[in-house]
Amino acid sequence: MKYQVFIATACIGLLTGSDDYFYGYGAARLPVSTSAIIIATQLAFTALFAFLLVKQKFTAYSVNAIVLLTVGSAVLGLHASSDRPKGESNKMYVLGFLMMLAAAALYGLILPMVGLMYMKAKQPITYTLVLEIQLVMCFFATAFCTVGMLINNDFQAISREAREYELGETKYYIVLVSCAIVSQCFFMGAIGVIFCASSLLSGIMIAVLLPVTEILAVIFFNEKFQAEKAVALVLSLWGFVSYFYGDISKTKLEEERKDERIIPSQATGMT
Repeated sequence: MKYQVFIATACIGLLTGSDDYFYGYGAARLPVSTSAIIIATQLAFTALFAFLLVKQKFTAYSVNAIVLLTVGSAVLGLHASSDRPKGESNKMYVLGFLMMLAAAALYGLILPMVGLMYMKAKQPITYTLVLEIQLVMCFFATAFCTVGMLINNDFQAISREAREYELGETKYYIVLVSCAIVSQCFFMGAIGVIFCASSLLSGIMIAVLLPVTEILAVIFFNEKFQAEKAVALVLSLWGFVSYFYGDISKTKLEEERKDERIIPSQATGMT
């Protein structure tokens, strides 16, 4: 990894740490299903910044997917106040909503920035280099969050939370470690998708996790599943199908055009 790539990667890691704080504090003030759908708006931000930073090309299907996924989040946001946790003030609920939206916007910027770094890196982008980039980004993001936790005395709160955890202290630490592992795998997977395809596809894959989160939140947390969430869920699935249908159609068309170019050239060679 060259010096310039290291500096850029470290800066993106610090932005990721900031995004973690927005997401963490926002999720603490919102139901799981609501926060999941709000965070899906990051796809719109990803598309915008991908267009500005890496000149992302859009098709009718990809635009349709972005619109559907974003509208689904907007539908929920317009009527989210009825889903406010019991005992939470309007001010804290709105603050959580804004923090979650800020997390979506910031992560929507981070993904295209990684793609731009790949484009501007003055060295071959190999699989090994991608792993090194992921390692540096995760290290600086974790360091940023660790410093914040030290300042806020959050580490002292871990033992207290463990004792008060309804499922038991042992399961608390199991959940804590599992979340750390899963979040790192999730982040590395998102960066890997950018290496293999694009930041837009990475955003699509993140947004499509929404239906899974919705279903699990309703099943395990007994959260309400209002009409707004049902509409948002349908629009999200529709957008996911639209994107991949367009991608498959585009790939098939390119293969047909390639075959058409090969066949005439073979005929000329035989002549």
